[in-house]
This record gives sequence, C-alpha cells and structure tokens, in this order.
Amino acid sequence: MSSSSLRKRKRGPSDANEPGLLSLELSSVSVTQVGPALASFPSLTPPKDTAFNSFVREEDEGKEFVKCLSTIAGETDAVEFSGSTNEGSDGIGSRYFLALRRPGSSKLILHPTPLYLMSRQVKALRNFKPMEPGTSERLHARNMLGEAFGTKKAKAAIRAHERNKVDVNVMEAVADVLQDRIEEGTENLPTQEKMEEAVNAARLIPAYNADAERPEDIYPLHNIIPEQEWAALDGLLHKLKKEPDDRARIRLLPNARSDWLRQHLMLAYSVPKPKSKLVKMLIYASVMFTFHGVVRISVPDRTVISERLAPAPEAVVDGLLSRFTETPRGSIKAQMTTENETSLLTHLFSLCLKADGHATDTALIAADLKMPSTRVNNLFRSLGCTIGKLSQQDLKRLGFPDSAANEKRATLKTPLTFPKPRRRRA
Repeated sequence: MSSSSLRKRKRGPSDANEPGLLSLELSSVSVTQVGPALASFPSLTPPKDTAFNSFVREEDEGKEFVKCLSTIAGETDAVEFSGSTNEGSDGIGSRYFLALRRPGSSKLILHPTPLYLMSRQVKALRNFKPMEPGTSERLHARNMLGEAFGTKKAKAAIRAHERNKVDVNVMEAVADVLQDRIEEGTENLPTQEKMEEAVNAARLIPAYNADAERPEDIYPLHNIIPEQEWAALDGLLHKLKKEPDDRARIRLLPNARSDWLRQHLMLAYSVPKPKSKLVKMLIYASVMFTFHGVVRISVPDRTVISERLAPAPEAVVDGLLSRFTETPRGSIKAQMTTENETSLLTHLFSLCLKADGHATDTALIAADLKMPSTRVNNLFRSLGCTIGKLSQQDLKRLGFPDSAANEKRATLKTPLTFPKPRRRRA
C-alpha cells in the first residue's frame, strides 16, 4: 500500500452536505429563559415521571439562566429531591451543554445548562430528631477504647474508676432523668399497627384492597394484568374463537402442556357462549406459565423470549420483562432475581384464583410448574389463602364434583388476613 493512501483526506466544502455528517449550532433561545438542566443523583434516582420545578432568586431575574443561583425540586410519594447550583461558579470553570438533534436533521443544537447536585429527604424521617450523645455515652465509648487498645496501667485505672463510681443514692437521684431520656428515645419508634402496615406494603404480591367485602374484589384484575396488556389480548381471543375444537385452541397457546390450562380451557368452551373475560385470563395465565419457564434460570434475548411466547402480543412480552426482570447496574443483560420470581408467581396465582372461583388446586399448579407443593402452598398463603379441603357447601357453590372433596385447595376469603411471622422459641 502506498504512503499516499494512508494520508488523511482533507475535508472539502462539499462534505458538509454529505449524509451522516453533523454540524454544531448554538441555541437561539434567549439566555435568560429557563432551559434544560443536568441533575446528578449520587445515590437514589427518582422515577422517570417525577416532575421537577425550577426556582431562581429575585435578584437574579433577567440574568443569564446558567449563571443564576437557582434550585430545582421534586418529590415522589416517599422521597423529596432538591438541588442547587454552585453560587460561586458564575460561569467560571466547567460549563455544560446539552446537544439536541431533531429527527431527520443534520444539526446538533447546543443548549447551555447548569448542573445540579441533588440530595434527597425521606418523608417518613422528616420529623426524626437524632439524639446527641451525652457525657456518660462519651465516657463509656472512651473506656471501651481503653479496654481494647490501652496499656495495662490504663486498663487498671478504667476498672478502678468503674468500681468506684457505683453509688445507689446517685442512681436514685437520676432515675427521673433516665426515664425522660428513655421516653425521648422511644417517641419516634413506630407502633405495632404501623409496623404491620409497612410489612404488608412490602409484600411481593399484587396491589390489594384490604377492606374488600368479596373475594373477587381483593385483587382487582388490572392490578394483575395492566389495562394496555389486557386490551392487546383481543386479537388472540378472536383467533381462539375461530378454532374448530379444544385441541386446536390449546395448541394455539404458548403453554400447551399445562394440565391446569387444558382443563380450564375445555371447561370454558363447554358452553355455547364462552365468557370472553375468563378466556382472556386463561390466555394471560398461559403466557405467564411459559414466561416463568423461559427466564427462571437465565433470561435469554428478547427475540428468543418473543418466539417462545408466540403468539402473545408484543405489549404483553414487554410488560412481563419490565415488571418481572431487572438489569443490574453496569450490565446490559436482564436477570430474574428471587424477588422477581416470587412476584411473578404471586401474580400468576392470584390470576388462577380468579379463574377458579378463588379455590385453586395447588397440587395441579405445582405439577405444571415442576415445583414442590410446599413452596406453592406458601406462596398462596402469602396471598391470604388458607390451604385445606372444601366443605360440601363450598363444593356446591363452586360447582365441583363430590370427588373434589378429598383435594386440598387454596381458598381466598374475606376479611383478608395474612400469615403471622413465626416466633422462635426462647
């Protein structure tokens, strides 16, 4: 290769119009107008839909926005975020620009922007007052350091001081003070009711209505299946109606080997006019069964998942991936954590309860998922179900045959009660 071919080609005036080349241009927006901003969240990042407001000092109004001392603030249900620009910057040092490009345009428009270092405040801890250590705490800490790292002489002096300071009369005199300090230290502790509410709110189950008077109202349908994904199932529902028999309908769904799904789909189409709501719940349950089997060990590429879940709509595939998988920081590969799997299974089981009249055969579900029955039963209990045999009254109400009386089922009833944590023996 000749040396001339290695030289860089000089850019001519006609190259600016070549496709793929971009030109830079400063923004024409007034510098005094509030513009875009850069915010750095060092620890906790707010959701994308969190709204933020900008505030500028009165004496800075009319000045260049990036040189003003300004503040932005926003909040979620649990956390408040705020940040201010550096008062001493005044445009000296590093400056930041945002490059914006319109689709189809070859221009990058640079907008000057300030930088905000954000801080956060947890709303629940807003009124929490930390207690400053007193003299006794400092003395105790100093003695502990002396016992750990001091010389023999220093340790002997500490022990002598500890022996000499015991005075019953003094202890009686400060009893009231100690009681007041105990009350101050415990005034911010949560009550038993608040602790139970916090535990229930952190459960890996669908959003529920604790005051529901009917079992079907405890877990609303769209808390299990988002409305957008529910609407996307209409096309697959029409395809099922066109199939000639149950075998063809079952083959159309992703999980054709599930005994639970096969039984319920045949039962749904045993009447002249199947209920569309029930069939759509069975379709979504079939997709969730298959999704669990595909991603429980390792999450493959989205193309592979979409092929395995076919003919599920793309909106359903994206919804399951966004809600039941997560991408670790610094990685581009999604994964399913233990919490994600538990949440997926409880959403699936709550959907099975709706299809079963809130009395589900857990052994059949465990066989389909190839999971131990004990784990499946515990997950149903976490939804507020009781595991046991049905009474004759429940069998007649649900339309089950008498032979089902020997089967243990997970039953959801009102009022909703969650299992109490086990207490260890002393």
